[in-house]
Amino acid sequence: MDQVRHEGGGRKNILQTKEEVEKIFLQVIEDHIAGDPMNEKIRWLKLTRAEVSRQMKELGVIVSRNIVRKLMKKHRLVKRKIQRKRSIGQSVDRAEQFKNIIDKKEKFMKSDNPIVSIDTKKKEHIGGNLYRDGSVYCTQAIEASDHDYPYLADVKIVPHGIYDMKQNKAFITIGTSAETAEFICDSLKNWWSNYGRNEYPKANEILIFCDAGGANSYRHHIFKVELQQLANAINMRLKIVHYPPYTSKWNPIEHKVFPHITRAMAGIPLSTVEGAKSSIESAKTKTGLTVVADVIKKTYEKGKEVAKDYMTDSKIKFEDSLPKLNYTISPMNST
Repeated sequence: MDQVRHEGGGRKNILQTKEEVEKIFLQVIEDHIAGDPMNEKIRWLKLTRAEVSRQMKELGVIVSRNIVRKLMKKHRLVKRKIQRKRSIGQSVDRAEQFKNIIDKKEKFMKSDNPIVSIDTKKKEHIGGNLYRDGSVYCTQAIEASDHDYPYLADVKIVPHGIYDMKQNKAFITIGTSAETAEFICDSLKNWWSNYGRNEYPKANEILIFCDAGGANSYRHHIFKVELQQLANAINMRLKIVHYPPYTSKWNPIEHKVFPHITRAMAGIPLSTVEGAKSSIESAKTKTGLTVVADVIKKTYEKGKEVAKDYMTDSKIKFEDSLPKLNYTISPMNST
């Protein structure tokens, strides 16, 4: 028996050519594109691939999310994160100091001496069943408090990092008190005593890259006082090189270590300090980064005063090029 198709029945006439498909794609995203008014090359799309595919279907074109992905890529719409690269200010010493940094790094790379990059990571609240960004595979959703008030936490940890640039190894000291110059120097002392001196048995000097601000600020006399005590304790010259103001993101530990630690700690509750230590030590990369951590429960006093004549008990040599950012501290018993 012959079948008579109803008027308007059967498969719809769907556009087939690549040009027509692309035209519909551009029509769909047109009203959902945002961009940088100062740079026409920077645009972003406020639709998911599934939403684009659904809206294209409503206009008569059926395409998969994979096709949408290819169309997005063709028009340079690739999933990216906002990058913290724009400085909020500019240092007049930037060019000169970056040249100093490169020169010193090249010199130390050829020596038996270590190069370390140091900084303090974002403080973390432990205990209190607080929410944490990120996700993990689990058999049941992890529930957290509906508010993240700091007073709910049992303790706040201060993770100070030391990145050995030659060995691609990181040492994290977890403090449970305050971030002070004394804490930073205790962290360096622990690294050298437990790891550094074994890795560099012939060393006679340590090159230390650090930021311009915070507890290791080049403006703070207390940092130099604590460094002198550290040099005396480990009997080692310390060559300090500060990154100029507004350039802390170029400090190697910022992008070589901290993002991987953040990822290792993401999405899991931090209920104990030891649990946080275990998570930090699980951080690693395909390029071979390894991380070890230690806990210091010492209480550190904030706002310590420095004697006006502290330089008389110090052995500091400031360099000719940007002396405020480059100096060497030798042990008091050295010749």
